[in-house]
Amino acid sequence: MSTLRTRARLVFVASPLLLNAPFALSAPDESSPLELETQVVTAVAPQSPLTVVTDPKQPRQPVPASDGADYLKTIPGFSVIRAGGSNGDPVLRGMFGSRLNILTNGGQMIGACPNRMDAPTSYISPETFDSLTVIKGPQSVLYGPGASAGTVLFERDPERFGELGARLDGSVLVGSNGRFDKVVDGAVGGSQGYLRVVGNQARADDYRDGNGHHVPSKWDKWNGDVALGWTPDADTLVELSAGAGDGEARYAGRGMDGAQFKRESLALRLKKSNIGEVLQELEARVYYNYADHVMDNYSLRTPSGTGMMAGPMAADVDRRTLGGRVSATWRWVDWQLIGGADAQVSEHRERSASGIDTYDDQPWSHDATMRNAGLFSELTWYAAERRRLIGGARLDRASARDYRSSLGSGMGAVANPTAGDTRSDSLPSGFLRFEQDLADSPTTLYAGVGHVQRFPDYWELYSPDAGPAGSANAFDGVRPEKTTQLDIGAQYAGEHLQAWASAYAGQVRDYILFEYRNGGMMGSSSQARNVDARIMGGELGAAYHLSEHWKADATLAYSWGKNSSDGEALPQMPPLESRLGLTYERDDWSVGALWRLVAEQGRVAQDKGNVVGKDYGDSSGFGVFSLNGSYRLSEQVKLSAGVDNLFDKAYAEHLNLAGNAGFGYAADDPQPVQEPGRTLWTKVNFSF
Repeated sequence: MSTLRTRARLVFVASPLLLNAPFALSAPDESSPLELETQVVTAVAPQSPLTVVTDPKQPRQPVPASDGADYLKTIPGFSVIRAGGSNGDPVLRGMFGSRLNILTNGGQMIGACPNRMDAPTSYISPETFDSLTVIKGPQSVLYGPGASAGTVLFERDPERFGELGARLDGSVLVGSNGRFDKVVDGAVGGSQGYLRVVGNQARADDYRDGNGHHVPSKWDKWNGDVALGWTPDADTLVELSAGAGDGEARYAGRGMDGAQFKRESLALRLKKSNIGEVLQELEARVYYNYADHVMDNYSLRTPSGTGMMAGPMAADVDRRTLGGRVSATWRWVDWQLIGGADAQVSEHRERSASGIDTYDDQPWSHDATMRNAGLFSELTWYAAERRRLIGGARLDRASARDYRSSLGSGMGAVANPTAGDTRSDSLPSGFLRFEQDLADSPTTLYAGVGHVQRFPDYWELYSPDAGPAGSANAFDGVRPEKTTQLDIGAQYAGEHLQAWASAYAGQVRDYILFEYRNGGMMGSSSQARNVDARIMGGELGAAYHLSEHWKADATLAYSWGKNSSDGEALPQMPPLESRLGLTYERDDWSVGALWRLVAEQGRVAQDKGNVVGKDYGDSSGFGVFSLNGSYRLSEQVKLSAGVDNLFDKAYAEHLNLAGNAGFGYAADDPQPVQEPGRTLWTKVNFSF
C-alpha cells in the first residue's frame, strides 16, 4: 500500500522539531535520558508477588518485538497463537481472549475482526511505552472486568520538567528478512507543562523457515502519538493525548490477509496527588479508541481461483470504544484503600463484498453493542512490619444487544432469532491475598484466592455458527464464565541469587469452549458451549551471579487444563517451556546466550479450541539456541545485536494456525506454520 508508507512518513515530520529543541537550556530535573542497560533482555522476573514490571524500550531476544504479543513472550507463563510474522494473539497460562485484560494508558483498544486477526496487541508498539506491568491471575480488581487470567498494562509516564528543557530517545533496528524499525520519542517542556511526540515505523518481508521454505509473513505498520500535559504544580497533572496508526500483514495461517489496521485514539487524564492526610490521590480518565480493520484476499496475495474464495473479496469491520474510570486513594496508618468506578460502551459494524475494493461502496451494518459499568475497591492492611493482607471486590453490570437481522451469508442466510434482543448480567468478583516477608531471610511468601465472573465477549457471542445444544444461537445460550483460583508462591532476593516460584490451581465453571466441525463443501462450522474445567500450573525462575561478571538464569513455565465435562484435555494449552541464559557483562558491554527448550504436547482435544486456534493434534518438542551482545558506545548511545535460532532449527509452536492451502499447504492435512530460521539483527538505542 503506497498510501500506508506515505502516511507513515508523516509520523516523523515532528522529528526535526525535536532534534532542534533547546538542548542548550538547563537540563530537566526529572525527565532525564533513559538509562541504557548493557544487557539484552531474554526473560523477565516478577518484582512483587504475581506482578511483573519491565521496560519495553530495552533490547530483547528474540529479535525486538513487532507488537505487544511478541514482547509478552519474554515473560514466563505467556505464549502466543502464531499465524506468521506479526500480530499473534497472547495467551497467559493457557487462557486467551478477554480472560486477559490489556490496557494502554488506562484504556482498551479492542479489535474488530470476528476471528481476532487484529487482536488488541496488534495495535501496540511496545517500545513507544515506558513501562509494562503484568498481574497474573485474578489478583486485582482495579483494571476492568473479567481478568481471570491476568491484567496487562502498557503505560506512558507523564513528563516532569523542573526547568525549560527537552529530551530525545529512540532506536533503529535492521535485521534479516528485510526487518527495519524506527522509533522516536521526544519531549519539550518546563515546570508548567510539556509536549511529547512518539512515533514508530516498522516493516519486515516474508521469512524462510529452518528448512529454507518461504513463509508468507510480510508486514508494515506505523504509529504516531502526541501528549500535551499541564503541570501547574508538582501534585497536579492534566494530560490530553491523541494518536493514530495503520498497517498491513500477510498471513500464512489465514484465508485472508490484514490489508488495514487503522487506529484512532483520544484520551484525557486528570490526576491530583497529596491532597490531604487521609485522601491521598484522585484520578480520572476518559478515552475513545477506534479500530477500522480490512481483510482481503487480493492486496497481499493472489486469489486461489478455486473453492469458496476463488475470486477477490474483502471484509471491513470497525469498532468504537468509549470508556472512562475514576478512582481515589485513601491512606491511614496501617490501611490503604483504592476505590472507584469504570464504564465502557463498544459498538461494532461490518460490511463486505466480492471484487476489488468494492466493499467501500457498501453500507455499514451495525451488528453489536456491548456495555459494562463497574464499581471496585481494593484494601491493603499493613498488619505488621513484614505482613500484608490485600483484598478487593468488584461488581459489574454487563450487557450486549444483538442487531443482526440474519445469520450466515448468501444462500445459507437465515433470520436471526435473537435480532433486537438484549442480554445482561450482574457479575461479582473479588480476591484475598496474604503476603509475609521472612525476618531472617530476604524472602516473601504469599497465597491468594480469587474469583472472577466474566461476561462472554464479542467473539464468543457473535462469531460462532451455533450455540449450546437447545439454544437459538451463541448469543442466546452461552453463559458467563466463573473462575475460582488459588495462587501461591515465594520470592527470594539475595546478594548473589534471585529466585521465585509461583503455582496456581483453579476451577472454571461454564468455561466457554469452541468446537469445530468440517462441513465438507460448505466449509467448517463452529459451536460455542459451556463446560466445566480444571486448570493448574506454575512458573519458576532463578538468576545467579556466578562471579562479578558472569550471570546464569533459568525459567520454567507449565500449564495444564482438563475439560471435566467431557473427560478430556482442555484444548490450546501451551507445552512445558524453559529458558536457560548465560551472560558475561562488563561496564560497557555484554555477551550472552539463550537456549529455549519446549517439550512436546500430547494433551490435546482434537478440533476444539477458541475463536482463533484449535488443536490439530500432538506437537513435537524443540530447542532453539540464540546469541546476543551489546556495547555502550557512550552514555547516550548503545549498540546491540543478536543471532536468533543460530543453528537454523526447523520448528513450529504448538499454539499455531494451520498453513493456508492458498500458500502451498495441503488443505486435507493441516500443518502448523513454521517459525523463522536463522535470524540476524542489530539495534541502536540513543537517549539525549
